[in-house]
Amino acid sequence: MSAVIELDGLSVRFGRRTILRTLRGQLNGRAIGLLGPNGAGKTTLVHTLLGFHAAAEGTARIFGHDVRTETRAIRALIGYMPENDAFIGGMTAVRLVRLMAELSGLPPREALERAHEALFYVGLGEARYRRVETYSLGMKQMVKLALAIVHGPRLLFLDEPTNGLDPPHRRRMLQLIREIKEDGGVHVMLSSHLLRDVEEVCDEVLILRNGEIATYCDLEAERQANRKFIEVETVGDNVVFAEQIGQMGCEYALLGPHKLKLVLPEGIEVRHLYQIAADRAVQIRRLDYRRDSLQDIFLRAMEVGHGGL
Repeated sequence: MSAVIELDGLSVRFGRRTILRTLRGQLNGRAIGLLGPNGAGKTTLVHTLLGFHAAAEGTARIFGHDVRTETRAIRALIGYMPENDAFIGGMTAVRLVRLMAELSGLPPREALERAHEALFYVGLGEARYRRVETYSLGMKQMVKLALAIVHGPRLLFLDEPTNGLDPPHRRRMLQLIREIKEDGGVHVMLSSHLLRDVEEVCDEVLILRNGEIATYCDLEAERQANRKFIEVETVGDNVVFAEQIGQMGCEYALLGPHKLKLVLPEGIEVRHLYQIAADRAVQIRRLDYRRDSLQDIFLRAMEVGHGGL
């Protein structure tokens, strides 16, 4: 079975400037997060996959179709929700969504049916006969989502879908994205600067840095790995306590005379820490533990790029 997205030595240049450098790897998640600081190449990668930019070297494939030679076939399989508004003035939502459905190849009657369905799905059924320019920001974002899904794509590109939304509209948008990836045969690539959004809905993450792959992370595997990151506050000889847990295979970092961070390897439990503390006359006053967050993964990727999947 073909990968959802395959990067095969993909490089993109604008003039003499290289924007993407030899990207390699396969992405197969139901929802793929695309992260990176400004200028990392996120938008260029998405636009190259959409066929807007030509590859200078290598290529990429979407469901096995080559972006260099099969652009028409790819565009029939994908939907795109851009960050910026791209509406036609004076058009109602239902007329606009119907037009985009027809441009995607649907017959007029089916396009109209799909337009009504898509607008009801995103919560704009009662407002579908209003002109889009009269909509609020949150409503306009929902129209863009309806435009992206009306023709039934297999892969949906979402560029900053929650940008500028208030909390209720943000929750609604993320709920819709989760439903899309879970209820149908649709894969999602979510490009965002909001780590929390990506962590909530994605199961794979690709992080770019300076046009290269800084890291790839299977979030589902991370969630299931149950690596426990613990912060401990103690009273007593913190150095001796830390050295002892280090001998058990725990990674640790001293944060001062009474605090340390550590990672529990598989087979070591919190009760073992309390046993060591009791044996060394150290009192554990506070213990908090959490799994590695997407923020931690992102910050490590910004320090050192791994260069591939």
